Amino acid sequence: MSVPYETAAYEPAESPESPEEHLARLLGRALNSFELPDETIRQLDCALAHDGSLHSAHYSSGLHRATYRHTWLLADGSAVTLWELVHNTVPGSETQHEVYTDEEELRAATARLPLPSDAPDFELPAMVELAAFPEPRHAYTPDDSADHARRLLRRAENPDPPGDEIATLLLRTAFAHEITQAFGRPSRSRRGSRPGLSFSLYEHAFLLTDGQEISLWEVEHTATPDGRHMCEVYATEDAARDAMERRAGLLG
Repeated sequence: MSVPYETAAYEPAESPESPEEHLARLLGRALNSFELPDETIRQLDCALAHDGSLHSAHYSSGLHRATYRHTWLLADGSAVTLWELVHNTVPGSETQHEVYTDEEELRAATARLPLPSDAPDFELPAMVELAAFPEPRHAYTPDDSADHARRLLRRAENPDPPGDEIATLLLRTAFAHEITQAFGRPSRSRRGSRPGLSFSLYEHAFLLTDGQEISLWEVEHTATPDGRHMCEVYATEDAARDAMERRAGLLG
């Protein structure tokens, strides 16, 4: 028997809305949204992606009850789920929406509804598409990451910095970032190199709003004619280390 999905007065999750818009729409229609913990709302404010799906349904004698699973992917790779209960069991048969943080609360709320006990439930298996998003490789910090990318690219002095396509992605959609130092000196930086010659390599990893990760590699060195510090930025680690090798070789 098919489930009359449209009678639940629910808007499909396939609409091209952002995670923030999806959350706002859910909270806006839920009568008890004010009961949600503040910490949960703060977590969801930084969500990168979302998925919503029908979980179960119950129809009998003109009354209906449906439950929906709403899941958001967070910047640290974890997920948060809210459960929505939709029913028309109140006087006047007006459709009501309620939202809960866990399945136990949902079951308790569902058990209170005045629905005939002999009507069958239709339960669907979990089909959360967020599994397609890999766990982020870095411990990202949500921040003004687009501005960080802009300042990094601006101070690059090498003639072959990352291309416009990468720059545009970062400046438009960078959501969080992490900076880590990659250790190791160029192999040609051997005995005989100029005293005080130094190299440092940093990875600037960015998390984009679609879950994609992009890294820029920054080389800081003093392999310049006057010994001043110079910054170069590359799109790959290999390109950055090759540049370090060249610089060390010129002054080795």
